[in-house]
This record gives sequence, structure tokens and C-alpha cells, in this order.
Amino acid sequence: MFSYYVQLGVRSLKRNPWLTALMVMAIGFGVAASMITYSVFRAVSGNPIPEKSERLFIPQIDSWGPKYNLLGNEPPYALNYVDAMAMMRTHKAKHQTMLYPIGLSALPRGGQSIPFTVEGFTVQSDFFAMFDVPFQYGGAWPTSDDDQRAAVVVISRKLNDKLFGGENSLGREITLSGHNYRVVGITENWNPKPRFFAVWGGSSFGNPSDIYIPISRAMDLRIDTAGNNSCRGRIDYSDWDGWLQSNCVWVTPWVQLDSAAEVAQYRQFLEGYAADQQRAGRYGWAPNVRLRNVMEWLDYMQVVPKESSISLLVALGFFAICLINTIGLLLAKFLRRAGEIGVRRALGASRREIYVQYLIEAGAVGLAGGVLGLLLTALGISGVGLLFQPQIARLAHLDFTLVGLTLLVSIFATMVAALYPTWRAAQVQPAWQLKSN
Repeated sequence: MFSYYVQLGVRSLKRNPWLTALMVMAIGFGVAASMITYSVFRAVSGNPIPEKSERLFIPQIDSWGPKYNLLGNEPPYALNYVDAMAMMRTHKAKHQTMLYPIGLSALPRGGQSIPFTVEGFTVQSDFFAMFDVPFQYGGAWPTSDDDQRAAVVVISRKLNDKLFGGENSLGREITLSGHNYRVVGITENWNPKPRFFAVWGGSSFGNPSDIYIPISRAMDLRIDTAGNNSCRGRIDYSDWDGWLQSNCVWVTPWVQLDSAAEVAQYRQFLEGYAADQQRAGRYGWAPNVRLRNVMEWLDYMQVVPKESSISLLVALGFFAICLINTIGLLLAKFLRRAGEIGVRRALGASRREIYVQYLIEAGAVGLAGGVLGLLLTALGISGVGLLFQPQIARLAHLDFTLVGLTLLVSIFATMVAALYPTWRAAQVQPAWQLKSN
């Protein structure tokens, strides 16, 4: 019976090709607009590290005071060097790291080629375990290398391919801005979206990092940050040491806390540290601290671009208008066949069978609209860069999930739109139709 209804539906669609084409186009354009904007929204609003997002926290301490704080008396986005080092020395968290972005020049092998710029982060050894960084070869440097300020480096697979042709380069040396580093690890292609640990000071949707070096080594070499350096009040430093002792914030700390008890203890530690600084005279205000996990941090920093949310709402509104038009077209199409429905009802067809037949016909329209929507979605994704920043636009892509979702949404939405026209068709009175004809 299902195949019979499908045949009836196809014949009906062929009987009114222009009306069918209008419905397919309305569904196709509506679903394509929704899927194009959804592909961008999906890319920028996902959980970048779902296994650990509730166990990774970014501590914030108010080192500026109420006069210079952010909106809502919020503390600075990052820490100054003095506070960051003090927190790391206490080692109150199971795993902890502080980091900041850098940009160095890499010298290809043999020194016969032109140096090129590489980007990355100065981190501590715990960084790699905390953020589940995958490795192709080797791994993180030992914690002792942080203390010994060792000249070691973890490089990306892409950089390893460029410098060493993809060979296992563990133990070999590379030259970065005139200093040699020993390769101890090569990461797989790893670049979480959004790049939560670099929301402030780096780029949420930037290119994958090329290098990671110990922050202690970077301090010895006086490697400046390539990210934000935010200061308040009178800037009273003139050299490297003065900058380290200033109130400028540029270091981002992260800690891993595995239970609610650890979170509560660490929060108490932050408040106690701020209170100690107040008593010591560094802070002239009451303790003001924050401890946000990954998703809370992304929400606070408003990582999801406003234009992606707005464009998604606009697209959904456009899709709703297309569905309303489809309701009208389906209603006109079904009621024009009132005589046919009357004959079928007089021959014994139940209202349920009328419902099934016309919903299947609507589903066929939805499937055709979905196929058209897929073609338009593929075309539209290639032009997303006209609306969004390039680094965000390149995240949108058509995968199997989006293909399935496009077809499913198209068929389901069309069948929902067909409920009222189908109900009206099922209400046709066979006696009246037979008499009038």
C-alpha cells in the first residue's frame, strides 16, 4: 500500500509541474538558507573539549581594582606575571599551566633557505596532559625541564613535515629566532574549535599552533608576547624586568580540578591569595576572584560571533515564511482534487488512508526540496566568506551529518506544513462531491 501511495503522489506531482516546482523551490531555498548559517553556528558554538570541559578552569584575580575593572566589576581577563608565578609556585591544582602566544622565526635545515615565521605558545609541561594533546611521535617534556629551563620544543606535524619531510625528528634540533631547541614531541593535527585556551591573547579560530616551548625558557630569552598586553593606570616600566613587575596582564593560567571539593578548595585558595595581597598592600580593595570552566569562559567571552546567531535566526525566519507559502500551495493543490477524494471516499477509502496518501505526497515534495537544498547549501557554503571573517568562514563545511540533517529537516518540515492541507482534504464529504459532479 505504501508503494501504491508513493506512485499516486509522484503522478500527482507530475500532473501539476509548475505548482510542484514552486513548492520544491520554496522548501529548497528555505532549508538551504538554514543549513548554511547552521553550519557556521555549529562550527563556532561547539564544546571544544567535551570530555574535560567541566574540569578545566581559568582563574581570574582582580589586580586592577574597582576603578579600572571591566564591566560589572569583573577582574581582568588574564594575570600579571607576579600573580601568575605566585599561583603556579603553590601548585594547589593537580595539573596547571600558564601560557601566552609567541611568534618566532624558524630556520630551515642547512640554513640555505629563507627563515619563516612560526606561531605557538609558551606553556608548562602539564599543558599537554590537561588538554589531551595527541602526539604523532614522542610527548611532552618532563616537569623537570620546566624547572631546568631546558631548550626543548614540541612541534606540530605540519611543521615537522616542512622541516624534516615527515620523518621522526625526535632528538633533532631546530633553530627558532637564533636559538637551538631539541625536539621532544610532534603533535598530530590538533586545533580545537573554538581554541578555548587562547580566547584572550590569541585567536579563538586561528591556525593550528606550530610550536610549544617551556615558559621558563621563554622568560630567560625574554621572548615577548604576541598576544594582548593590557595595562591600567600609570604605566611605569621601561625595561623587561619592570614589565614583569607591572600591573599589565598578559599571562593566561589554566588549572584542572576533578571534583566539586577541589573546585571549592581552589576558590578558597584564590580568595585567600587575594586577601593576602590586600594585607600586604599590593591590592587596595577586597578580594574579587572568578573561577570559570571552559564553557562558562567561552560564554563569558562571547566567543560565538553575534552575526552567526543573528544570521541563523534570520534564516530560520525565512524558512518559516517558505513553509507558510508551502502550506498555501499544498492547500490549493489538495482541494483542487476534491472530486477525486470524494470518489475514493465513496469507494471505501477511510480518512486515515487519505491522510497517509497526502502526507506521503508531501514527503515526496520535501525530499525533492531537500535535494535542491543540498545543492544550494554546497553552493552557499563556498560563499560564506562574504558574510563572515575568513578564519570563521573556513570552518563551515558540508559533511555527512549536514547532508542527513538537510534531508531530514526538509522532509519533516514539509510533512508538518502539510498537516492542515491534509486535514482539509480528509474532511471532503463524498456525497456532496458526487452530487455536485
